[in-house]
Amino acid sequence: MSDLRQTLFAMVDGNRVPHAILLHEDDGGGAVALAMEFLSYLYGGNPRVAKMIHPDIHYIFPLILSSGDTVSEQYAVQWRSLVSENPSFTEGELYDALGFEGKNTVISVKEANALLRVLSRYSLEGGYTAIVIYLPEKMNPTAANKLLKILEEPPQQTIFVMVTHAPERLLPTILSRCQLFRMESSEGTSDVVLRFDDGGAFASLMDAIIARDLASALEVGEQLAALPSRDSMRSFCRFAAEKVRRIFLVQQGLTQLAGDDPEVAAWAARCKKTFPRKALEALDKASLLIGRNVNQKILFTDLVDRLYVNI
Repeated sequence: MSDLRQTLFAMVDGNRVPHAILLHEDDGGGAVALAMEFLSYLYGGNPRVAKMIHPDIHYIFPLILSSGDTVSEQYAVQWRSLVSENPSFTEGELYDALGFEGKNTVISVKEANALLRVLSRYSLEGGYTAIVIYLPEKMNPTAANKLLKILEEPPQQTIFVMVTHAPERLLPTILSRCQLFRMESSEGTSDVVLRFDDGGAFASLMDAIIARDLASALEVGEQLAALPSRDSMRSFCRFAAEKVRRIFLVQQGLTQLAGDDPEVAAWAARCKKTFPRKALEALDKASLLIGRNVNQKILFTDLVDRLYVNI
């Protein structure tokens, strides 16, 4: 049994279940499967939990923007089939299962309003009411604010179990009301990401932009543009993104999840709190464009400029 699973089960045994748990996984890291194991334990091994038909457990996930008045409950059959067959599914595999491939998705205010109606009722079986939210960072601003109000004054015996790929994209006030756990997947852990050797390029880039030395920062951008392959460029973007996520965690006071990294701690103290979100947007864009017919020097110059402006 993994340490994280033991920790979650011990919360149940000790009657110390928090009202909101946030599981931070790499895409396809198996956090939904762990959430289901935890809920099964919380509900005393009730077999309906594993079948995802327990009346007091509700599931929310992103839908396409054009889905009108639909909410996640209307896709319950597809959700149950996917989780049963592939509990470590990726975000893309969810959208394939729902028929949303290549379309913009969001958790809308209609979903938040439906959630409020659910929570206005007593649990049907007299125990916990559980809300599983896959990718809460996909909530639009109105929906996120409604969730925040619920988390500020949660109904008794209500628990939220959320799975995120990007906790830095949640409202800080939502994040502060959750117990956050970083889940390491067997194939793509952050430790594996951080074993990538960038030759100190990211550290040099951060030091330069914090010192407001644009010329030195642009020199690093030229070095990145000269990397030997597109795969190595993408690896740098993944490496940098994980470092930025750790900066965010330190800034939020979650140093135990950020790991022992003095460089990250020093950068976190000197960056704006808006920097991680802006930096991740820039790195996501760069990673996407690397695979396209874009001049790499222009691409990395743009990346450096975005980081410099937002530091």
